[in-house]
Amino acid sequence: MSTYLITYDLNAQGQNYERVIKAIKECSVSWYSAWKSSYLIKSNMTTKQINDFISQHLDGNDTLFVIEVIDNYNGRLIETDWDKVKQIFT
Repeated sequence: MSTYLITYDLNAQGQNYERVIKAIKECSVSWYSAWKSSYLIKSNMTTKQINDFISQHLDGNDTLFVIEVIDNYNGRLIETDWDKVKQIFT
């Protein structure tokens, strides 16, 4: 099982964010998001499988980026958010 960062932009007006978010959660064993249009997930899928699954819910002008991440991170989050991030890596 791997950890991934997914980030996306839905570029047309009136986009259905809920269906994209639902697809992200469906490919996840666990997930966390403190950011608009970005998710940290744990999944049994590969980056290509995640991309292909989520892309079914995107328009041609939307963007999507999926990258595998390792347990080497830093940033500015509140303590409870750090706890959630740490849970993704365990």
